[in-house]
Amino acid sequence: MVGRLDDAKPGPEIALHALLPWEREAIVKIAEEWLEIDRSHRKLAHRGSRLEAFYASESTVLRVLQAAGISVVERPVRERRPRREWPEWAGLVPGVITIYDFTHFRGLPSWCAIAVLDVVSRYWLATVVSPEETSTQVEVAYTRALEMLGKAHLLDDQAFLADLRGGQVPDHDAFPVLLAVSDNGPQMTSSATRTFMAGARIAQHFGRPGTPNDQAWIESLFGHVKEEFPHLGKITDPGELEAELDSIRTFYNEVRLHEGLGYVTPDDEHHGRGETIREARRAGLKAAHEVRVATRRELRQDPV
Repeated sequence: MVGRLDDAKPGPEIALHALLPWEREAIVKIAEEWLEIDRSHRKLAHRGSRLEAFYASESTVLRVLQAAGISVVERPVRERRPRREWPEWAGLVPGVITIYDFTHFRGLPSWCAIAVLDVVSRYWLATVVSPEETSTQVEVAYTRALEMLGKAHLLDDQAFLADLRGGQVPDHDAFPVLLAVSDNGPQMTSSATRTFMAGARIAQHFGRPGTPNDQAWIESLFGHVKEEFPHLGKITDPGELEAELDSIRTFYNEVRLHEGLGYVTPDDEHHGRGETIREARRAGLKAAHEVRVATRRELRQDPV
């Protein structure tokens, strides 16, 4: 026994918690049967548990497969589509680029609310509460939004609308005027919505599938509204919900300071007062700094 600690490997030759031979065989067998479907060592580990064939961690399954010479090629990450740029005519000024979407509230799970927002000024233009999510709700919401923007006259050309409904898109000097950003929901891509939008001189712009960041402005609106006004989730009457949303919309537009706008209200930004207010604050900060410095310099002067 002399010198054994110097010569032998410390600990047991095989760890007490190591896989048993039949478990290794079961892992390989499951991989041979399910690898084409699961294509992931992580899924194979859970597949083995579901089939009660073995119970092992995901990393253990990977090591066993590597030792057995089984290569696991996972599906490549889906290539992200390049973001579609807005058309050149859509200037980054209030009243040109709008965005809309539907959302739900817990108290009325079978009802929905659609909101329309100005992307540049963050001005919440319109809201509609309805038990359906169809092109009709989109039309009602955008009719109200056009009224808020002072552009309801765009809906007055009945002859143009009739041509569109007949499948014709005649040339028009004022086409388009607005841009409507949305996801690819069926109510957004329907022919009825497309006809209405074209009739109102509104071009449609769809975000990339599976990329909610392309609709970040409207998602942010819904997130803030639900977080700052949690009582909305407890309302069970549709009329009360719509009245509350209208009241909150006024608060959101005219009182709530928006960080993304430099802490002015959407109403300020939408009506051109935003930059004046931001500049006044910058000038006020500079003047206050100069007053503090001058005051302290005067107090520190040595007496004559």
